[in-house]
Amino acid sequence: MKIYVDADACPVKDIIISEGTNAEIPVILVTSFSHFSNAEQPSGVETIYVDAGADAADYRIMKLAALGDIIVTQDYGLASLGLAKGCLVLHHKGFRYTIENIDQLLQTRYLSAMARKSGKRTKGPKPFTSEDREQFKELFKNAIS
Repeated sequence: MKIYVDADACPVKDIIISEGTNAEIPVILVTSFSHFSNAEQPSGVETIYVDAGADAADYRIMKLAALGDIIVTQDYGLASLGLAKGCLVLHHKGFRYTIENIDQLLQTRYLSAMARKSGKRTKGPKPFTSEDREQFKELFKNAIS
């Protein structure tokens, strides 16, 4: 098992790195070159840099991920691909993507995009809270145990 993180805007990387390395599970952070850092990562953590293209990180994660791996992303498209590949897919707000909920999430995203395209304003995501952080931490700890 490996843990793949769509890391460009992931607010729980510290939790993933801490819990993943404690459990001795390899953590792979996939991020664009625009987020390049010389910061040293702990043993067991690898950073893969990709071009800044819209889905470059998603494509790389899907190329690398295998059945039983964990993917952490807020991208519903990547989540649906990960589920189809047999991965456990988690959102940083503390919920698990499933075959049962992914269609509704994708449909909502599509309808919001169509509304914006026609000139309507839509609500953005709710702010990330400390409750979301704790909920993710519990979900993640259960997922890796």
